[in-house]
Amino acid sequence: MRAPDRPSTFTSDSARDKYFAVYGRAVDELWRVPVGAIDVETRAGSVRILRAGPAEGDPVILLAGAGGNALAWYRYIEPLARMRPVFAVDPLGEPGRSVQTQPLTTGAEVGGWLTDVLAAVSAERAHVVGSSYGGWTAVEQQLGGGGRVAALTLVDPAGFAPLTGRFYRWLIVGGTAALLPRALRRRVAGAVGNGTLREDALMKLMAAGRSFRRRLPIPPAYTDEQVRELSVPVQVLLGARSALHDAQAVAARLAEIAPSWRVEIVPDTGHALPVEAPDLVIERILAFPGRARAEIATPEHSTDRS
Repeated sequence: MRAPDRPSTFTSDSARDKYFAVYGRAVDELWRVPVGAIDVETRAGSVRILRAGPAEGDPVILLAGAGGNALAWYRYIEPLARMRPVFAVDPLGEPGRSVQTQPLTTGAEVGGWLTDVLAAVSAERAHVVGSSYGGWTAVEQQLGGGGRVAALTLVDPAGFAPLTGRFYRWLIVGGTAALLPRALRRRVAGAVGNGTLREDALMKLMAAGRSFRRRLPIPPAYTDEQVRELSVPVQVLLGARSALHDAQAVAARLAEIAPSWRVEIVPDTGHALPVEAPDLVIERILAFPGRARAEIATPEHSTDRS
């Protein structure tokens, strides 16, 4: 597939302004702690960050998946900010307040803008939390030698198995269901395996973002050698019913090639794991990397939603 040759952008100034208005209302509605907005310049554009928590300490960096931004983490900010500085990022190339100015054609380029963000916020030992495409971005930043990271939490991340027709069907079905009236949309969320459909404010944001043209590289599957290159502590949380990959197969592969990683399959969740089990994910973020030993938790042994 041809690499993107243009930056991601809104189709018009009016479409962008409409999205920003919805974005602003969502911040007011969802954010439950004082938050400051900062913009940092990177090699590929300006990145908007919503910051909360104490002024000092090793930060938690939150990276949403494809089509998402900082607001996807609204349930996470208050509990995480009690303990650590929190930086929720609008990723470059996704709908949000960040502005991409250069094409991003490779994983190295995607990871590069994240390295610039970490440098701009003076992070030296960040705990980077990435969901789906955000998980792939976090891994690419490390494979590119970006440093500045003490631990990775990858929440149903892309890049650990080839993308299949099952995942693209899940995307299409979810996008179609998002157009349904609110009550019906919320009722079908379980049937289509997408808890995000129950998130009314995020659905309004998604609707406003249909005018955004996303041009980013598709994550290929990592080789065993690439996985072994990661030297920081890593934990991987997988949705048991994820449409992105076979969670059991991914867990088994990682147990063999990266036995020091902590891998957990979370029952009764799918690819929308961050919104389907936020309390569990928050608990795992705060506890990691406290455990030194490798741990593989299967659906029979992993802790269900906290």
